[in-house]
Amino acid sequence: MLVNVVAAKCVGIEAVPVTVEVDITQGIGIHLVGMADVAVKESLLRTVTALQALGFHIPGKKIVINLAPADMHKNGGGYDLPISLGIIAASLQRELPGLGKYLVMGELGLDSSVRDVQGGLLFAGLAASIGMSGCILPLRSAMEATECTSLSIFGVMSLEDVLRILEEKEDCSDLLVWNTSLYKELSSAGSGPHRRRGGDVMDFSEIIGQEGAKRGAEIAAAGGHNLIMVGPPGSGKSSLAKAIAGILPPMSKEESAVTSRIYSVCGMKRSGIGLVRERPFRAPHYSASLPAIIGGGAGQDIRPGEVTLANNGVLFLDEYGQMPKSVLEALRGPMEDRRVVISRLRSKIEYPASFMLVAASNPCPCGYYGEGDRCCCTPGQRQTYLSKLSGPVMDRIDIQLRLFPVPHNKLVRRSKGESSSAVAERVRQARAIQAERFSAEGIFTNAEMGNRQIEKYCPLDAECSKTMESLMDRLGLSARAYSRILKVARTIADLSGGRDITSADLMEAAGYRFLDRQDALGIGG
Repeated sequence: MLVNVVAAKCVGIEAVPVTVEVDITQGIGIHLVGMADVAVKESLLRTVTALQALGFHIPGKKIVINLAPADMHKNGGGYDLPISLGIIAASLQRELPGLGKYLVMGELGLDSSVRDVQGGLLFAGLAASIGMSGCILPLRSAMEATECTSLSIFGVMSLEDVLRILEEKEDCSDLLVWNTSLYKELSSAGSGPHRRRGGDVMDFSEIIGQEGAKRGAEIAAAGGHNLIMVGPPGSGKSSLAKAIAGILPPMSKEESAVTSRIYSVCGMKRSGIGLVRERPFRAPHYSASLPAIIGGGAGQDIRPGEVTLANNGVLFLDEYGQMPKSVLEALRGPMEDRRVVISRLRSKIEYPASFMLVAASNPCPCGYYGEGDRCCCTPGQRQTYLSKLSGPVMDRIDIQLRLFPVPHNKLVRRSKGESSSAVAERVRQARAIQAERFSAEGIFTNAEMGNRQIEKYCPLDAECSKTMESLMDRLGLSARAYSRILKVARTIADLSGGRDITSADLMEAAGYRFLDRQDALGIGG
């Protein structure tokens, strides 16, 4: 008897259907086909042991299990549950009339318990798109899909729970994810995925001095602009980067949906319910490899990197000058295109990468150039070190800040400045203006504008055009720098509530591009 069970596979941040076909005929042996990897092939032993634990027998016939389509690689242990259900139904040991109504995924333990799988949110979306009645997923995985209220999302903990649902002999509403004790516990605790602890985020009022850098950080947060801070150790670069996380507004529903899909496919959404609400803040170590930053993997198992995990949030690269140049150069594409394409011989995956880059670097290897006679580096060492802070990568960074040590009198007096909540309110208002402006454009922030949007939303009057010509001639800026200045000026105008860009906005925006100037840091001296 031939039985079909609907399962799925994650490809990028989308799920595609996989049909698990089980046929039992005359003969001997269990055969698994359909480009399955080692983990899937090992599922046969897990499945057989789990079925025997519940008292089912394995027919002494030929069992053929096909994972269709046959030309797509299948990996992971999530096919255990649909394979076991196919064997039970094909051998007529149980009648499962509901088998064709649900998408089923889950890994089996040897005691028939069901373990979590990655991609629960994607599986629910696929089930809705292909007209299924719902999903049957491990309980923790089902928590990701609690906002898919148009489907029946069942969260199960054992194979017995699945059989209860598919036999359709009794009311199984207690297994709906919204009725489970875990969902009620998490809901009452108010725990959302990736909720930061208060101590993880610096407050702007805790950062002494650096008023100019705070202003640059506010503009960067308001428009989603890339930012780099260059200064000696102890000048507040890392503290300011952490403070930026506290002034970013919550994600919109569209942004939250995309970011949640990314974290779901990576198996990083198991600490709460529903969608990711807070913007990601990723801070990889400067020794991270190229695949770790950009993404990679073997064959068709291509995983997202830090640029994708930071989508709609912040990618903080501390010790920027210490990172391998190959990694820094690889950031050029994602910073410009807001996406990353990873190609292999037989596969190509595209991931979103619309992140806000916040980088921090010392001005020289010892870190103290410009601080009197404390620097012990030669001009050649400074030249080599700072060569990473020039060229095409820096051209894509909208705001460049030079930080200096805070004067001792300010440290001693420690007068607190403006709080993050006040800054966050201005950022929220600026983002609201941008959301209304780009409602029909498919983007969310000024930093994402392309040439067409810049021409439409950043018009310059005669006075501003004259100012811009003067700035371009004096600073020797590139065409890309020209468009970036216009984007930053548009954000400065949004923060002040201005309808049009003014000459003052352009002057301030151009002031944040000090690395474009020849010998900006005195590396030749």
